[in-house]
Amino acid sequence: MTVQIHDGNRWQTVCALTDLQPGRGVAVLLAEAEQVALFRDSSGELYAVDNLDPFSGAPVLSRGLLGSRGDRPTLISPMYKQVYDLTDGRCLDEDTAPDGAPAVLRRWPVRALDAEVAA
Repeated sequence: MTVQIHDGNRWQTVCALTDLQPGRGVAVLLAEAEQVALFRDSSGELYAVDNLDPFSGAPVLSRGLLGSRGDRPTLISPMYKQVYDLTDGRCLDEDTAPDGAPAVLRRWPVRALDAEVAA
């Protein structure tokens, strides 16, 4: 099985599903120089969000920790420990980043496909 991320124009194959260790993230560089943090949780669900931490400005979210708040899957930033809801990208701790922008991570469409089907 291969993992693909939609870059806004097309699906890009980024790795094999077996390359992703459950609970650990990887940084992916898409063709348009976009950095994406890609995760696979213990149930096999895939998540892809911006790798750039809105609070520190560092590209480190792929090193964050997966968790949950209630039934919501979350990502904890390794920098200042803000928690993001992976279903909608919003920060659960603060509404705005230090620059005044909304504290929301861009979510990227991600899927796993059988290698024979991937096009």
